[in-house]
Amino acid sequence: MKALIIDDERLARNELRRLLAAYPDLEVAGEAANAKQAREQLAALRPGLIFLDVQMPGETGLQLLETLEPPVPHVIFTTAYDEFAVKAFELNALDYLLKPVDPARFAAAIDRLRAKVAAGPAAGPKAPPREWLAAEDKVFVREGDRCWFVEVKAIRLLESEGNYTRVHFDTAQPQLFRSLNAMEERLDPKYFFRANRRQIINLAWIEKIEPWFSGGLLVHLKGGAKVELSRRQAQDFREQMSL
Repeated sequence: MKALIIDDERLARNELRRLLAAYPDLEVAGEAANAKQAREQLAALRPGLIFLDVQMPGETGLQLLETLEPPVPHVIFTTAYDEFAVKAFELNALDYLLKPVDPARFAAAIDRLRAKVAAGPAAGPKAPPREWLAAEDKVFVREGDRCWFVEVKAIRLLESEGNYTRVHFDTAQPQLFRSLNAMEERLDPKYFFRANRRQIINLAWIEKIEPWFSGGLLVHLKGGAKVELSRRQAQDFREQMSL
């Protein structure tokens, strides 16, 4: 399996390389010192595993992970700070290692990786259908002093804004302190589609679809919003909608 090391500290990257040398089934395919370099390396190398630092100049490791389009590689966080562990596991991180990385803890993380790979896709983090919200379910939405009790089917668009999500329904657009990835886990894919790394659309609110640049699609929603689908997401969309 190819691994990518993402850390702004050269010594930390070297230490991970040293630890990984004991695992011939894991190949260090590349390194990145920030989120921009990481996106370039992820696109070019398509690793199955990333070692991700939390605190980096500019965009943090958590912010980077939240914005990655699926399929997302297995993630092991390596950081000097333990206060981000809960958030990391909310994002389905495989493990969370504190620096300096203890070799025994590192070995345990690799064992966890191997067990998950051996178990196959069925052991992935996707929520079972019983946990998905039904179209007729109502959810409580609050922003500041304003509150709404909204049917799920009335939500036409969800947009990522860092660690927040902007929810569009009726004439309201409240911002919730919850990531788009966390929201996606509760939404039934029969009704909602991850259009890109920043947006999820309600399929029932689609008004029309037109071809877009580089093999993508431009989806027009009732209410006026326009959402772009990349070539890869457009292909998934066509398959799901049998276009």
